[in-house]
Amino acid sequence: MTTSFRAALLGAAAGCLASSAQAADLPRRAPPPSPPPLPVFTWTGFYAGLNAGYAFRTDSSGFTDPTYGTVTGGKSSGGFAGGGQIGYNYQFTPGSGFVLGFETDIQGTSFAKADAAYLGTTPYYSVRPSLDYFGTVRGRLGYAFDRVLVYGTGGFAYGGGSRTSSAASYPYTLPGTDRTGYAAGGGIEYAFTEKLSAKVEALYIHLGRGFTGSTYYNASVPAYYGAGKQDSGFALVRAGVNYRF
Repeated sequence: MTTSFRAALLGAAAGCLASSAQAADLPRRAPPPSPPPLPVFTWTGFYAGLNAGYAFRTDSSGFTDPTYGTVTGGKSSGGFAGGGQIGYNYQFTPGSGFVLGFETDIQGTSFAKADAAYLGTTPYYSVRPSLDYFGTVRGRLGYAFDRVLVYGTGGFAYGGGSRTSSAASYPYTLPGTDRTGYAAGGGIEYAFTEKLSAKVEALYIHLGRGFTGSTYYNASVPAYYGAGKQDSGFALVRAGVNYRF
């Protein structure tokens, strides 16, 4: 073996050793880490929001007074109702599962005035108080399909208002302006962000406060004054938005 050939072999071996050493120093190519799992949505937490809708309220258009005879007219319809609500939800299993909660709300109303009522051809004026506001304190039980919540609700209802101008001409005991009852219904709510959700809800609200005062006839006007006949219940359909804390 010649000297030059031996030198070439030694050089090649040294080059291989150097390449191996450099390769050992290079970082290993590992697969990228898996992305963290997305958080599972839950309805648990406090919330507050606003709502607006329409109250469907229809009073009887006539009745028979036991003393004076048939009263015609006096029918009234519903109107706008809007306000705010606060509440709390607890979801038993995040993602999909049962949701238990409570909610309280208060609304102002703008009901249409009743049309004119007559006993024969003589005006008949109702002395019942108006319903200017109402509120509820309700439980809620529903089932969440991730960001969609379907629920039923029910509980206590209250309301109040003011006396009509006709009440000053009524000489007997007047009904109180406050009243209590119950509310029941259901709705559906959708969370379009982690914090904001929108809902559509239907409730039946009954504020039962009976009044059976006697009809009074004022010959100097002439006019009749009395409580008339009124349905204490009404349906409410409303939409709302909630901010969850």
